[in-house]
Amino acid sequence: MISQTVEYALRAIVTIAQHEGKPCTAREISEITHVPAAYLSKLMQGLVRGGLVNSQRGLHGGFVLTTDPEQLTIWDIINVVEPIQRIRECPLGIQSHGANLCPLHRRLDKAMETIEEMFKKTTVAEVLAQSGSVTPLCEAQKVYSLETDSNRLNPRRKTKSS
Repeated sequence: MISQTVEYALRAIVTIAQHEGKPCTAREISEITHVPAAYLSKLMQGLVRGGLVNSQRGLHGGFVLTTDPEQLTIWDIINVVEPIQRIRECPLGIQSHGANLCPLHRRLDKAMETIEEMFKKTTVAEVLAQSGSVTPLCEAQKVYSLETDSNRLNPRRKTKSS
């Protein structure tokens, strides 16, 4: 459904988000995500150009998110890396079909629409804070306690070994 490049980008963004504003080096991201360093370097350039991350040079440099994980959606990431192509007209080029999709292509497009809507509603913070699940990309399990503060959820982390 999604390409390996999108999967790698999602892993990288989740890793950076887990560092909570502390710059994360390409080497750290590569080790945590198991993305080959050369491929990750090219991918990170695209994420910088797409405005999802900033790159900081120097001794304490690395990558940081440009958007709060509570505002950054899975859709935002996919859209920068490799947008999902909806079916707007007959992919076979059948002239009589045009924009009037056949039942098969109409259903395929509807499935893509459903996936698109789910990705638009899912934030990186939600992925990281989902209770009862393993923590993405980590051996250690992170426990989140959610409390409301002006109707906003604030995850608080406590790390414990698995």
